[in-house]
Amino acid sequence: MKTLYLIDGYAQFFRAYHAIRTPMTSPVTKEPTSATFGFVGMLLKLLRGEQPGQQSLGGPPDYLAVALDVSGDRGTFRSQLYPEYKANRSDIPDDLPPQIERCIALLHEIGVPTVGVEEYEADDVIASIADDHVNAGEDLRVVIISKDKDLKQLLSPAGDDHGRVVMYDVHTDQLTTAATLQEETGITPEQVVDMLTLMGDTVDNVPGVEGVGTKTAAKLIAEHGSLEALMAAADTIKGKRGEKLRAAADQIPLSKELVTLKRDVDTDFTLDNAKTESLKLIKLLPILQELGFNRYQDDVKAMLGVADEPATKAPAKRARDDFGGGLFDQTDDSEPEVSGDYHCVRTKKDLQALVKKLKAADAIAFDTETTSLQPMQAKLCGLSFAVTPEEAWYVPTRSPEQDHHLDEATVLEALKPILEDPKKPKLGHNLKYDLLVLRNAGVDVKGVATPGALDGMVASYLIDASRSSHSMDALSLALLNRSNIPIGDLIGKGKNQRTFDTVPLDRATPYAAEDADVSLQLCQRMAPEIERMGLTALLNDLEMPLIKVLAELEWNGVLVDPDELDRQRERLAGRIDELKAEIADSLMETIGREIDPDSPKQLSGALFNAPDAADPGLGIKPLKKTKTGYSTDAETLTKLADDAGIESSIPTLILEYRQLTKLVGTYLVALKEAIDPDTKRIHASFNQTVAATGRLSSSDPNLQNIPIRTEIGREIRRAFIAPEGRTLITADYSQIELRLLAHLSRDPALIEAFQRGDDIHAAVAAEIHGCALDDVNRDQRSGAKMVNFGIVYGITPFGLARRLGVSNTEATDIIDNYKKRFAGITTFLAECVEYARTHGYVETMMKRRRPIPDIDSNQPARRGLAERVAINSVVQGSAADLIKIAMVDLYKRLSPWASDLRSGAQPEIDDVLMLIQIHDELVFEAPKETANRARDLIVERMQSAMQLDVPLIVDSAIATNWYEGK
Repeated sequence: MKTLYLIDGYAQFFRAYHAIRTPMTSPVTKEPTSATFGFVGMLLKLLRGEQPGQQSLGGPPDYLAVALDVSGDRGTFRSQLYPEYKANRSDIPDDLPPQIERCIALLHEIGVPTVGVEEYEADDVIASIADDHVNAGEDLRVVIISKDKDLKQLLSPAGDDHGRVVMYDVHTDQLTTAATLQEETGITPEQVVDMLTLMGDTVDNVPGVEGVGTKTAAKLIAEHGSLEALMAAADTIKGKRGEKLRAAADQIPLSKELVTLKRDVDTDFTLDNAKTESLKLIKLLPILQELGFNRYQDDVKAMLGVADEPATKAPAKRARDDFGGGLFDQTDDSEPEVSGDYHCVRTKKDLQALVKKLKAADAIAFDTETTSLQPMQAKLCGLSFAVTPEEAWYVPTRSPEQDHHLDEATVLEALKPILEDPKKPKLGHNLKYDLLVLRNAGVDVKGVATPGALDGMVASYLIDASRSSHSMDALSLALLNRSNIPIGDLIGKGKNQRTFDTVPLDRATPYAAEDADVSLQLCQRMAPEIERMGLTALLNDLEMPLIKVLAELEWNGVLVDPDELDRQRERLAGRIDELKAEIADSLMETIGREIDPDSPKQLSGALFNAPDAADPGLGIKPLKKTKTGYSTDAETLTKLADDAGIESSIPTLILEYRQLTKLVGTYLVALKEAIDPDTKRIHASFNQTVAATGRLSSSDPNLQNIPIRTEIGREIRRAFIAPEGRTLITADYSQIELRLLAHLSRDPALIEAFQRGDDIHAAVAAEIHGCALDDVNRDQRSGAKMVNFGIVYGITPFGLARRLGVSNTEATDIIDNYKKRFAGITTFLAECVEYARTHGYVETMMKRRRPIPDIDSNQPARRGLAERVAINSVVQGSAADLIKIAMVDLYKRLSPWASDLRSGAQPEIDDVLMLIQIHDELVFEAPKETANRARDLIVERMQSAMQLDVPLIVDSAIATNWYEGK
């Protein structure tokens, strides 16, 4: 029997929206995509037909259609019958409608018919299509994709051996038939309408019988056989139930009409238009690429059997004035043009001709091809250049055809003078990588911080830091209507991936040259936008010079002692073994069994199961439920450990066990693996275009995540050392966000406290509690400190109470008194929110922007989060600007590689290396004999980086390892 799947469209849209709570956006269009992601995943799962429930139905559908509500909640025959029908529906979330439009457009693109009829609901459409084909006697099973209770009235009766109409929940793989309905409720499909009438529907505002819910309604209908029989017997039913049945008698006919689905709607639906074999799934690929759904692209390719085929061209893009343009406005139906005039430079004559073109150009876009994504290990395979759109050159240095092109030395000898020319602005995408690769090859690229230079990734980040991706491919789709050649087409993926030097030149040339061409076009597209937004100074004075600074940090790396890491790992491993034994002994003594301490499920059972359960537990009252049981996360275990009424030591032991195993696995082992075998240093990446606030991030490995709140975590810093004869210098801004808050808010009390050099937390506590500074006690200072650090993050009384261990009332008083005594801060916070509401973004002191798209959301939770983000972004973003200013300034003064950025040829102090930037801290390495002079210069320049109404203070130290420098 063939199957027709009818999807209840809006029910699935809403379900997908609420299933994925983390906001998602397209890296290309910036549209919200969480609901789209969920809906597409559901659709592909149905089309694969691999779930057990689907297998029992015969596998994937033969026919597929989506039923839609086209008249809204208030435009159907039901609202005409009963004006109060669905009158209490809440507003749809404001980020859902564009996702629904996107899903519908996607369905149309691949050929899935959508069916909707004016004045009727999607359920009526489904009912009519199902009846039409079942009553016609066709050898067809209708599978309704929904869990809506109203649709259960359509199920085939128990006597239908073939189960012509069934319901299927794709999310839970649950199949609903007449038999399962009978088992769950005791009624038949024919009795569903009667049950629905009795119980009413609070969501749709359908009146029912007061006090009658699903179970009671089903029981009453099962006992009496029908609604009519029940109402006829209402006079004999005693008590409140009888009274309420009799009171509802007049409204029962209306309610029944409202819940009864129409089965005679003219839908114009035909099976011929719904054949899944006719679907054009290939058209999904560019859409999924545009949406950033990479995993689904692989799924679709696997379904089509074209997993190794090149990606299709990009879909026609929507015209827009900037990145924030309307997704469905003014569609451009033209085919995207992806070709270019690309040349392979193989001879000296061709290379000389290219050099001549580059010398004559106002600016040069360039890119490197290498053997690795890790710049310190990468070998140069070639360089590509572009100076005008749609034309580019690739100069190979390594390839399978080594005898048919020039070698690296010859190529670099010709190109080095141009690459090192500081007066020739350089363009590119992720230039930091190219700088490191070429520095490794003996070329010091200059012109990166020259006016007119631009990195497309950095430009995109400045224009809109909230984009989910600033990659060349994403921006090419968004701004150029162009789908670039995927690197996977050339070198493959996974374990079979090759290196670029194995790619034949006829394939390598268009790929490499396209990178330079697209980089040029993206820079040309974004440069006017940078100027229009007033970001030119931020770009030229800070962000472009910072590229060279970060390349310097990555090049320098930091020396790490593997023996120290091993010593700490062995010490912690011993304690981990002790903890395992203590946990096992304690559980055997109390519940008579052991568990795997790494299994949250087993731990949950041990903590929360009753002592007499099949798997006995401690019988502790659970605090938080999850989809699979009860939570054993860190917050839960901390609460249990702090609860004096819980005698078991298991929560405390598990907390310590988890902390130590994470330290060993995530840090001690991973850090040792990250040590470069040649330099003996860790060369972490410092990322300029990740954090939306403007802060830098770290990866491979993430040095910013090395724990410092516990002594055992801080110990890891002992492994970061200075070489023989050298020392480390640490310099850390003191309370920088609070100092910036004082400056930005212009609050006189906070400014005066900083200017006097008071203990700021004690000074704030004195203001809050109206006492003398000397009379502030420890608890008062702790409360003030918590509010000081939490005020720009929107700290709540509940959050403060939980942190301080006080009542919500006490916490409320602390926050209220804070806001009264520091009225300037309260006003500043309100100004940040109002600015975001007026402009749609906020700005830092350096005019760095961050979009705040949910500031006017109709969802209170999202709007509240947006308000907190607006406040935090101004303060934290200004702190990010501050340390970047200091880094650029110190790079110019100390690095021999910064000669193109300073007036003098030589650094002010020789041989001082900038190594690490972590939050508000910088780490340097210097010879011991000049360390004091270097520290004085570093501190002086960091404290002079911005002129504020409060003094900038930098704490500094000189030590042989990072730990002792704190």
